[in-house]
Amino acid sequence: MFLRAGAQLVTRPRGRPGGISVALTLVAVLLLVVTVPNLGTVFRAARADGVPGTFTAVRLSCVQHPGHVSCVWSGGFRSDDGTVRRTGVELYGSDRDTHRAGTRTRAVDIGHDTRVYGPGGSAEWLFSALLVGLALTILLTLYAPLLRRPSPRPARRGPGGQEEREAMADRRSASGPGAETIGQ
Repeated sequence: MFLRAGAQLVTRPRGRPGGISVALTLVAVLLLVVTVPNLGTVFRAARADGVPGTFTAVRLSCVQHPGHVSCVWSGGFRSDDGTVRRTGVELYGSDRDTHRAGTRTRAVDIGHDTRVYGPGGSAEWLFSALLVGLALTILLTLYAPLLRRPSPRPARRGPGGQEEREAMADRRSASGPGAETIGQ
């Protein structure tokens, strides 16, 4: 960090990072550690990029949250060519009113351990992108100034500066010993 002292720039020595910087760095790293490993799965889910097939609803599971109830259908998945058969998977985005036990619907197996997705994909990538963006913003805000190199200090101009001293030396050498100089 630079402080202006008179006409001269003075660098203030940087000490250890403050507590807030350390805490924000840890938050950013934690966000990246949690989010980045799942980006491939999230983007495959967004595009519904996987094995197409049919999901058969078997059981409705609901969880009570403060203010609302969240439900999801679990059941089985069978690929169109019959090579992939899975049981105990959830259909992402399903809810209490979307199916009945035994209902079949189109789905895509993207390789997620516990769920399959509808053919329209999902919007999970938005939240993941937001978290990665937040982490990168924190890190760039804290550390980008450290990556910039300070520009070299320009030669001092004006009275007593390098240019004036050079001009005076040139005048002295041009006049030779014993020569009279005007204006000095």
